[in-house]
Amino acid sequence: MDDISDRIDATGLLCPLPVLKLRKRLQPLATGQCIELLADDPAAVIDVPHFCAESGHELISVSEQGDTRTYLVRKT
Repeated sequence: MDDISDRIDATGLLCPLPVLKLRKRLQPLATGQCIELLADDPAAVIDVPHFCAESGHELISVSEQGDTRTYLVRKT
């Protein structure tokens, strides 16, 4: 399992807030560090992978528990 440097609980927040929080919290991390994002916004399923593709960060995994998804992102 990757070492998680930071966690964001964005449950209850709607687009674009989960991705905006992710972008802000990734900035101070060193390359290779990972961040975990919890989000229950249905749009995050599209927004988070798109953000990672556009910004060059690596979406390592997406897991689902109920309505909440956990995204693991590595800064590149």
